[in-house]
Amino acid sequence: MELQTIDSKKAVTLDADVFSEEFNSGLVHQTVVAFINNARAGNSAQKTRSEVRGGGRKPWKQKGTGRARAGTIRSPIWRSGGVTFASKKRDYSQKLNKKMYKKAMRGIFSELLRKDCISIVDTFHCETKKTKEFISKLQDFNLNNALVVVNDVGENEYFASRNVHSYDVCDVKSLDPVQILKYDSLLFTTEAVKQLEGQLK
Repeated sequence: MELQTIDSKKAVTLDADVFSEEFNSGLVHQTVVAFINNARAGNSAQKTRSEVRGGGRKPWKQKGTGRARAGTIRSPIWRSGGVTFASKKRDYSQKLNKKMYKKAMRGIFSELLRKDCISIVDTFHCETKKTKEFISKLQDFNLNNALVVVNDVGENEYFASRNVHSYDVCDVKSLDPVQILKYDSLLFTTEAVKQLEGQLK
């Protein structure tokens, strides 16, 4: 399986084990959900009526005052009272086996390749930190809403891309399914492709 680079028209041989995987929508969905949940902090916490400070004494006697009976000033219907269904810290993380992750990632890349959404260049480098240059390079390749995948993100590429919503750049190690599916196309360097194949075998 070969794919030509869009800058030099050289043929790059792609590993069939990585780029010819069957697309399993259920597995990809499970992988994406796991990544989203693993990113959740789960730090939201509120106090119930038993945890709010104060309210140990009955505010007034049960009968004879004309007011509604009350046992504590920390009731949820009182100002500064506890929360009825208080949220608590929890762990949202989901375990995902390495084999499942690799199979899902291979399926995503294979499907993108079948849809002609993957392009390869020999190298990708910005001379300056200007966003205008970064966008211009990608538009020269006729790429809109694309993710650039390189071996190591240089300082110029990082600063040039951090203020753009339709483009982004990342290294192979930080690729994840949520990030990939945000963009219409992927642009790999030849070195990044080889590193990706080594990771997903």
